[in-house]
Amino acid sequence: MIRNATLLLAGTIIGAAATVTLSQMPGLVPTAAQAAVSDTYRQLNLFGDVFERVRADYVEKPEDSALVEAAVNGMLTSLDPHSSYMNPKDFKDMQVQTRGEFGGLGIEVTMEDGAVKVVSPIDDTPAAKAGIQAGDLIVAIDGDSVQNMNLNQAVEKMRGAVNTPITLQIQRKGTAKPFDVKIVRDVIRIQSVKWRAEGDVGYIRISSFNEQTFDGLKTAIEKLDDQIGKDKIKGFILDLRNNPGGLLDQAVAVGDTFLDHGEIVATRGRHSDQNTRYDARPGDMTDGKPVIVLINGGSASASEIVAGALQDQKRATILGTRSFGKGSVQTIIPLGSNGAIRLTTARYYTPAGRSIQAKGIDPDIQVLQDLPPELKDQVTDTKGEASLKGHLANEAGGQEGGGSQAYVPPEAKDDKQLQQAIGLLDGKQANSAFPPDPKAAVPN
Repeated sequence: MIRNATLLLAGTIIGAAATVTLSQMPGLVPTAAQAAVSDTYRQLNLFGDVFERVRADYVEKPEDSALVEAAVNGMLTSLDPHSSYMNPKDFKDMQVQTRGEFGGLGIEVTMEDGAVKVVSPIDDTPAAKAGIQAGDLIVAIDGDSVQNMNLNQAVEKMRGAVNTPITLQIQRKGTAKPFDVKIVRDVIRIQSVKWRAEGDVGYIRISSFNEQTFDGLKTAIEKLDDQIGKDKIKGFILDLRNNPGGLLDQAVAVGDTFLDHGEIVATRGRHSDQNTRYDARPGDMTDGKPVIVLINGGSASASEIVAGALQDQKRATILGTRSFGKGSVQTIIPLGSNGAIRLTTARYYTPAGRSIQAKGIDPDIQVLQDLPPELKDQVTDTKGEASLKGHLANEAGGQEGGGSQAYVPPEAKDDKQLQQAIGLLDGKQANSAFPPDPKAAVPN
């Protein structure tokens, strides 16, 4: 409400100022202003004319709502690759993703040969408690065959209100025929943070930034301290590879976890009230233990905020390949029952004042993965923000960054980036970029 009131007040002041100016310059400014308004309305009339012509003469009768939705989305997507219109269903799905929780069963699934295959049941969820196993094929949902559904439709059907029942027909390897499993939906929290001990090194993987991310990170650090021993742990690996980003406030919270002072990120928009600086609060949850952040061509947006902050503040060494280069902030603006728009409203800057837009974060230590034989003839690099049609230019100018490798081996033993990070933290390898020199951090 404060923001809305501020914008309303600003509009009133600007309007009043314009009135004074016009009264002092009769015959000059009014003509220009009226011409601009007239031209705008003429363009809107053009839209109306085209809309009516399509409705009247298109070879098949179109839906009015679909035409309007396409027109609105076309206007937004013409601005940049990240602005768009979300219809009510898309808006609801986006809220589920960012909230990080929903009513459901607790299984990760994929589509295979016309059936929904269970990749993994999530611990302590209704699916796990009902005995659903990795590799199970879901062939029917509440009696409806999945043969006629795509993956999104099947997932949507399995989600629902908490405490409501659902019956899955399961085909399991080794069983003669499918069998039914009845499950009651519960609140499912998306696990955006996973962790494990790699010897005396704490490994933390963040796959996205949703409302559960900071709490998950806090739990991961506490569990690793308990498992390895707070005095024995040699450092932490923060894996942000192929993390597409998410919520700005969660990126700030993750950066704050490893910092006890200084700037994390700043945003600058078209209007001064969109300019904000986010600073770390006192207290480093890892007690200053060494940190290595893993990034690659799939690390974007919120991932780049965290990597850029820890790099500029010399709190962590960044290892891997150049990040994606998405340095813009999108604001979600609800439209009541009509969904919402996602609008680019600001750019963000690292503590050193760097804009990552279309350039990305360059690692302190570049490490390329070895590709298996079956991938050597395939493209494993992302194209990056700079390759997207209509992307915002970097304000500083200069060379834009291309894409970089985004392949991560499925097995930890084959992961060169991970293994080098472990080697640096446990002292078996050395590099001049690790550990970073805190005296070289940006002034705050």
